[in-house]
Amino acid sequence: MAAEHAPTRQRGNLPGEPDLVGRQQELSEAGRLLTSARLLTLTGVAGVGKTRLARRVADQVRASFPDGVWLVELAPLEDESLLPQTVAGTLGLGDQAARHPVQLLVDHLRDKRALLVLDNCEHLLTGCALLTDRLLREAPRLRILATSRQPLRLEGESVMVVAPLPVPASDVPYRPERLADYAAVRLFALRAQQAVPGFVLGPENLDTVVRLCRRLDGLPLAIELAAGGLRTLPADQILYRVGRRLEPARGTGTAVALTRHETLTAAIDWSHDLCSPGERALWARVSVFAGAFDLEAAEEVCSGDGIARDDVLDLVAGLVDKSILIRQEQAERVRYRLLETIRQYGMDRLAGLGLVPALQRRHRDWCHRLACLAETEWLTWRQEEWLARLRSEHSNLRAALEFCCSDPADARAGLEIAAALWPHWICGGYLSEGRHWLGQLLWLVPEETVARGRALWVDAWLATLQGDTSSAQPRLEECRALALRLDHPPTRTRCTQHLGGLALFEGDFPGAARLLQEALAGHRTAGDRNGVMTCLYQLTMACALYGDYRAALFGEECLALCESAGAQWSRSYALWALGLYTWRQGATRRGTELVRDALRTRWAVRDGWGMAQCLEVLAWIAASSGQPEAAARMLGSASAMWRSIGTSQSGFRHLAAGHEQTAARLRGDLGERAYEDAFRQGTELAPDEAAGRALHDPAPSNPMTPLADL
Repeated sequence: MAAEHAPTRQRGNLPGEPDLVGRQQELSEAGRLLTSARLLTLTGVAGVGKTRLARRVADQVRASFPDGVWLVELAPLEDESLLPQTVAGTLGLGDQAARHPVQLLVDHLRDKRALLVLDNCEHLLTGCALLTDRLLREAPRLRILATSRQPLRLEGESVMVVAPLPVPASDVPYRPERLADYAAVRLFALRAQQAVPGFVLGPENLDTVVRLCRRLDGLPLAIELAAGGLRTLPADQILYRVGRRLEPARGTGTAVALTRHETLTAAIDWSHDLCSPGERALWARVSVFAGAFDLEAAEEVCSGDGIARDDVLDLVAGLVDKSILIRQEQAERVRYRLLETIRQYGMDRLAGLGLVPALQRRHRDWCHRLACLAETEWLTWRQEEWLARLRSEHSNLRAALEFCCSDPADARAGLEIAAALWPHWICGGYLSEGRHWLGQLLWLVPEETVARGRALWVDAWLATLQGDTSSAQPRLEECRALALRLDHPPTRTRCTQHLGGLALFEGDFPGAARLLQEALAGHRTAGDRNGVMTCLYQLTMACALYGDYRAALFGEECLALCESAGAQWSRSYALWALGLYTWRQGATRRGTELVRDALRTRWAVRDGWGMAQCLEVLAWIAASSGQPEAAARMLGSASAMWRSIGTSQSGFRHLAAGHEQTAARLRGDLGERAYEDAFRQGTELAPDEAAGRALHDPAPSNPMTPLADL
């Protein structure tokens, strides 16, 4: 039965329906174009409302895309080479395979009827064009809606220019009762009411508001900034001050019309004038963040040199009141962000003060402390909290690493950040990106240091988890030689552990157990609890897969360590390995319970690799327990998940034998056609559906012969 307790999730990640004023004609036209064009690009000047319109269009047509509508926010991304990983991550595809992420995307989207919304393409125009072209050629049912200040210039692209909102013409008297026909005026009135409760558009301010909307050329962002100013000034003062800002841009004594870009800049200039000196300084400084940030981050990065830490909260509140910062709630945390146009303005101000490198270093140092603290507290009750926190800071971590790669003088700090982030790369599903940064930084920092040794074993670990053992081996050989030259036992111990992990993934279970036991002793001596936990997990798996009774001892110790620390995600891996061994010893029901318990945690944290691992073993158990149809379905679901992260169980020799034996048994039990039908049904289930079914199907109750010689 399908899981009745499973959370219901609509496919895709589109936020709730955006607040949109006007645009009915544009909505209708964009919807019509998307029925025929596979690529629609919304173009227009900054601040004209392309993003909001694209979101509403996507929301309007989502029923036509059963495989989801996916919003990919590109504004925080600076490194064009990470564009495919960013799109894959948005789609929920773990960046965990050695295969190129473009191929991963192609394989995932090839038969999908989905809509991708690529928002803010202009600074990544070449990369977006190349990726879009490839995806549209190889995924015939895919459609793409892009926003950009320039078209992508691809064959078959439909381009729709987003114009400013209508305003009353200056040469024709307007009729007050018809002002509701003008979206620019409606937008101002709506935002004014939000800024100043009780604001009413009436005879005493009508003319002023109309003139202000004309002055701002109907640009939504400029209008919203002006309306936000009502918290400080009356409408006539706003009109006067905006006018003063606009006049110099026209040129003295000329009749040259302002471009809309100049109009927006003048409106932002006016908003900047309205800020206090402290608010201006903070606006410039927070522009160093990529994406969103919280108050603690702003206090740490932006205080000092004229801004007291205790004043940051009030300054942030002031910028929120003036519509400069956008406040948003994520889970139980409050975060803030700047619209990209506003952020670029702040960055220009920061550059004018000569402070960009200094703030980037402070931002880097904050990311460094964050990464190191997350690693230190990884095996604690805060584990899942840290996993969510690092995911929310992913854009900031990227920005810090990119800064470190831009200057050899800063690369050492980047190497330390990238290595400390191993929990994020592994648990967050960013294996390829972790290797990307580690590869660049190891090349930039060739000095023989403990930091280099650490980065080498982390890089090897990520490669091993991708099944790329040919790349892991030389990294570990270099790490071992370096550890000996530096006479650094912790590095030597980690190297030994990951050589054991390499042997495990290659199917050499006795060799893996030998190396892992040696490493376990080293971790115990050093008091490295993270090392002890991962070694115990790997030992449990190695012993379980070749029938060594010590699997139970290692597994129970690993489980006890995780439970005493309150580390739920790590606990799920101990449960999985222990469940595998328990089932192989003939305790089918208990083995099922353990693996299902592991699946619950992995499902909750959206660990695709871990969910596939659980479904794989649950399929083995069901196949050996007289439930062939359920087993074939789970095998199909596991295979779809492996494929979604760009790998397969056949790429990991420690799992390949069990998978092949299970498939062979099921073909014999069901017959080829029935097996293929059930397997296909499993591949068509969304991850939530697959996990829900696996958790709520009747548990196997009649133990049969476990699969032999796994």
